[in-house]
Amino acid sequence: VIVDSLKQAIEFDAGGVFIINTDESEIESLYTLGYEDCSEEQIHLKYGQGLVGHVADNGAPIIVSNVADNPNYINLHHKTKSEMLVPLKVDGRVVGVFNIESSQLNAYDQNDLNLLTAFAAQAAISIERARLHDELVESNKIGQQLSIARDIQMSFLPKTKLTIKGYDITGENIPSGQVGGDYYDFIKIVDHQIGIAIGDVSGKGIPASLLMASFRASMIAEIRNNYSIRIICQKVNQLLYESMKPGNFVTAVYGVMDVKNHIFTFSNCGHDLPLLLRTDGTIERLKEGGPVLGVVPNATYEERPVYINKDDIVILYTDGVVEVFNDNDEQFGEERLIDIIQENRKKSTTAIRDAIYKAVNKFASKKHIFDDFTMIVLKRTI
Repeated sequence: VIVDSLKQAIEFDAGGVFIINTDESEIESLYTLGYEDCSEEQIHLKYGQGLVGHVADNGAPIIVSNVADNPNYINLHHKTKSEMLVPLKVDGRVVGVFNIESSQLNAYDQNDLNLLTAFAAQAAISIERARLHDELVESNKIGQQLSIARDIQMSFLPKTKLTIKGYDITGENIPSGQVGGDYYDFIKIVDHQIGIAIGDVSGKGIPASLLMASFRASMIAEIRNNYSIRIICQKVNQLLYESMKPGNFVTAVYGVMDVKNHIFTFSNCGHDLPLLLRTDGTIERLKEGGPVLGVVPNATYEERPVYINKDDIVILYTDGVVEVFNDNDEQFGEERLIDIIQENRKKSTTAIRDAIYKAVNKFASKKHIFDDFTMIVLKRTI
């Protein structure tokens, strides 16, 4: 999902996420794109081998403008002319490498490197979540800190179900443990307009909770200034960019539901794509927006209005809903999510939410620790 999302932000012909095995002797591919002509043996590298192995070894990102000039380059994609690689780091420790390759010379610059670094941070968190969780809860001190972080997180979430004539709206955050930075909110703008926000903050524990607080405060402040949705996202992005430590970021979707005119206008800031399920069975993925928040300075964002028909359903969610694995290491994924919504689309949003959670919980392997389950379900009823 992370590699596929990156492709919407940066053009590349091949790439992947590679992880270092436990004894640091080999580097294995976790997910690749564009290496269809390569065998698993070719993609399986020794530690220190190739550009991937080189970055894994020294822990520094690199932009290779012309791979022909770099002695470490191994030709796995015959059209490659330039490459960009970023280490996956957790608490300063390199756990893998994120690389992308282009058939164009000089394809990447510093802004691309900043964006890839943000995606690499998200990938590293996902890869290491289970191990981090186990280590964190062993420490009473850290356990107490995480409890405080959870209290902070929960204090930001809506306390009651939103009631709007003609609409059925449900939001939910179900923590999988004490690690997480998910957020959702409903903000009343005027009588017939409701702000809807969902986000996922990088990091863990109290730092993630404080970052969430900063994001929420910035968002609400800009909403109160009556800016357009895209300008709100631009201003929040710049505020976070200027205030956050490098490597931190927020993915989010912010939209306004006009319940009088039945129009949902949104901007997607590098977040999992919300789904709009029409009554005729068609599905729209709400992707218009811009990059993740807090990474690219002076980034611009698009906004898009969509008309909501009677019985149309909008689902906004965080990665903890779809990035769940079973005992066969199969991912729950978007298609299963869509199937469940379609099967339950005539029910209330609460029933739809419960059906999704039940299916995800049943699908999930007990040997994995997963992210928070956070979701907003909106349905027009009249």
